[in-house]
Amino acid sequence: MDSMIRNVYCVGRNYRLHAAELGNAVPQEPMIFMKPSHAVIPLDQSIITLPQDQGEVHYEGEIVILIHRDYEPGISVNELVDVMALGIDFTLRDVQQVIKEKGHPWTAAKGFKSSAPLTPFVAFPGLEELNAQDFTVIKNNVEVQRGNASDMIFSLQNIVDYIGLHYGLGKGDLIFTGTPAGVGPVSSGDEFKLLWGDKQLGSCVIG
Repeated sequence: MDSMIRNVYCVGRNYRLHAAELGNAVPQEPMIFMKPSHAVIPLDQSIITLPQDQGEVHYEGEIVILIHRDYEPGISVNELVDVMALGIDFTLRDVQQVIKEKGHPWTAAKGFKSSAPLTPFVAFPGLEELNAQDFTVIKNNVEVQRGNASDMIFSLQNIVDYIGLHYGLGKGDLIFTGTPAGVGPVSSGDEFKLLWGDKQLGSCVIG
């Protein structure tokens, strides 16, 4: 999958309730971090092996957009994006807490192998329809997260404009757009299903 992926941008703390559940302040501008493209793997009935010896691993379900043309100032999200997916931003939470306290980069907590599984892509419906549809994360047949793009602190347009201006944004770049409240720990044997509305887009089992 990563052969078509260039940069993997991620937006931190983009839902107020998620920021609150972790005791974090709501950011004043998009908080952008990155994952290696090698972190992206298929989330299609796959078995995913995660680190077992670095403390708790947490799941964070997200809407993910794939950029299909180079960014230019004034371009709209609807022009930039033709497909989307759902993904999980797996996070080494204990590691993240330590490096946050030390002021170190987040790569060790966010960028490890298999930390960005992605469902197969589906057609991007446009912003209006996107904001009308919920996505959900089902863990062991129990809904644990429900999100909607309309609840984002920074809209998709805000995000692409910010990334395009500060870092550059082009064809093949991927953006994980932030997670809603409900994140939690992962254990071996857990099954995750990601749904767009009532349609399941992908699933995995933690090895």
